Amino acid sequence: MVAAVALAAMQSVGASPLEVDAEFASIPLGSHVEVLEDPTGTLDFDAARASAAFKPAPPKVGTNFGFTRSSWWVRFTLANRGAVDRELMLREDYPLIDYLELWAPDRSGGWRHVSTGDRTPFASREFVHRDFIFELDVPAQSERTFYLRAHSDGPVDLNLLLYRPHALVGAISTEQLAYGAYYGGFLVLVLYNFFLFAIVRDRAIFYYLLYASSYGLYFAVHNGLTFQFLWPDSPRWANQALLVLLALALVFGLKFTRTFLGTGNFLPRLDKLAVALQGLALFALAASFFASYGVLIQPLALLTVLVTVLIIVMGTIGLFKGYRPARYFMLAWGMLLAGVLAYMLKVFGLLPHNMLTQNGFQVGSLLEMVLLSLALASRLRELRRQSRTDTLTKVPNRRSFDEILPLEFERARRGGNALALLVVDIDHFKQFNDRHGHARGDEVLKLVAERLRAGVRRGDSVCRFGGEEFTVILPDADAREAQRIAESLRRNVEASASDEGSITISIGVACSRDAGIATVDDLFRAADAALYRAKDLGRNRVEHGEPQRPAGAGEGAVVPSRAGA
Repeated sequence: MVAAVALAAMQSVGASPLEVDAEFASIPLGSHVEVLEDPTGTLDFDAARASAAFKPAPPKVGTNFGFTRSSWWVRFTLANRGAVDRELMLREDYPLIDYLELWAPDRSGGWRHVSTGDRTPFASREFVHRDFIFELDVPAQSERTFYLRAHSDGPVDLNLLLYRPHALVGAISTEQLAYGAYYGGFLVLVLYNFFLFAIVRDRAIFYYLLYASSYGLYFAVHNGLTFQFLWPDSPRWANQALLVLLALALVFGLKFTRTFLGTGNFLPRLDKLAVALQGLALFALAASFFASYGVLIQPLALLTVLVTVLIIVMGTIGLFKGYRPARYFMLAWGMLLAGVLAYMLKVFGLLPHNMLTQNGFQVGSLLEMVLLSLALASRLRELRRQSRTDTLTKVPNRRSFDEILPLEFERARRGGNALALLVVDIDHFKQFNDRHGHARGDEVLKLVAERLRAGVRRGDSVCRFGGEEFTVILPDADAREAQRIAESLRRNVEASASDEGSITISIGVACSRDAGIATVDDLFRAADAALYRAKDLGRNRVEHGEPQRPAGAGEGAVVPSRAGA
């Protein structure tokens, strides 16, 4: 009887038996298996076992069959030449196989049948783990042939690995550490950007939060973790959630990109294409509640590639147009694109299942999230810079002036250094505007700003105060140095003739070491009074001022807000 059982279990197969000796720890089974395609999905176990159509797995892609309507049978033989029984663990590490069955010979002469998959409740698995793990028994001095059958509406990606129990425990421990780091990193990024959004209320950060959250949950589904921990008794939703979260990630990823880059303003056609792809993703989201997983997964996979390529194109154009945050943006999406393409080629059966093709998508996504956070920080810096820069002349604006002057005044006071301030006004600018129009007036403003910036020292600050008035903050400059710089600026501007004639400026100068200068307000009033004196004395000149305190003004008096005269 025992001999008959052994003979039945040791039937001839094409692939040579894999020997599992005392030194064996773990090995991929790809080159040790034979496969049988069942296009109709109707073969039962006895018919498959009797079939002579088994053949070695293709060397290029192994047992990654991609999207297929066929059922696939796999068989392999293990040989134990030793005197001790071997208990082994078979692992299928792609957790999204719909139906996966194992037939293993038992010691009574029959077959132990295990039927599981992610279309069956999680409790159907032999071991509580996100992947499929089966226990195999190979008695001493024997060979055993094992059979697997796989069918799935998604890709049939069989990556079979054989372990000794202790080796499997070690591998799982390492993976748990890696997944903890991965999802911990995702959680940190989401929380960081949540608090950042709560402070700055920027829409791009809000859409990034939605994108990162949906994408992180998508990968938790993809890794089989949500099925294990969140909905183990809902296999239908476990499959639908993959479609829902992927569609949401596409929608929010496009929305984030359009907001971050401002594509509606400088790329209206590509922006409309992005809106159309958002619509397709929303349609796929709605369809996931009615259509089957098998109908939607391939179009959604292709849509993922299209969306990623479009985002790369829009980011590239933004980079060439000089948008600084686009540097991080492009690097982020480039990382993801490489991972997406490798994974999609694996999904469609064009690349083998390995650590790079299976996990590159996921590693790329984490790097993308980190770099997108840096891109958001760069965007916030850029927005801050723009909010403090005059859009016409490209010099710092009144807000910057109100921030810089008190800081420089306090620094000079603490260091015992001098600080000078120039208040500059373009002579007869109103009449120039009335005569030549605002367009020519804008050109004059830009010309004066350019001459002022070119004529100051490194570390000095030229600001547009308002209207035709500018200010120049001169750290470490006493009255004599400030007078010299002011006169040089006046001559430089006067030498810059426009088509309508020469342009002149009047300048008021004040220094923190002047008598009566005790506060920032005193310094500004003194320079402002000097400017008006220069204008009263005929314009196109530099005058040094004294502080002018309004009646009743104290130490905390505020510089009056005005746009020039």
